[in-house]
Amino acid sequence: MSRNSYKEEDEPGGDILRLQQLMFSLGRRRSLRDPIAATCEQLQFTAPQVHALLWLGLDGALTMGELARRLGVTEKTVTGVVDRLEREGQMQRERSASDRRIVLCRLTPQGQQTYQRLDRFIHQAMGMFLGMLDMSDRKALFRILEKVLRRLDAQALGPVSSSRTVS
Repeated sequence: MSRNSYKEEDEPGGDILRLQQLMFSLGRRRSLRDPIAATCEQLQFTAPQVHALLWLGLDGALTMGELARRLGVTEKTVTGVVDRLEREGQMQRERSASDRRIVLCRLTPQGQQTYQRLDRFIHQAMGMFLGMLDMSDRKALFRILEKVLRRLDAQALGPVSSSRTVS
């Protein structure tokens, strides 16, 4: 959508443009743009492979479809990501006992160690980022992010139509 398609009321005081410019400026700073970039290079994994390790480390076993959705890739693409991580001993595939069509991805013990290494690195990077802010700015940042998350959750639930009836 082009900037010209916004109505004036959608862009109060140029806030949209200002936010866009600030986000782009942050994105240009490699250390803030991708706090796991150096770890990707050290481990010789691509960003999608590292993100797959992170999702599996955070949430445990996931289906191939769910992993693809979280990575923002197709199921065909996630197969290549999983193939490489499986060859590297980082994860394994398992068929669901209840439905053999479902394939679960799970970290191996080596994958767990890699995940813990990534988690430590991200923790350090977030500490550096938060260290740039004083306590009142941190509280404001958390308050704003929590508000955005609540509103996104509310949007995901969507309004309940009054025309629906319960039978």
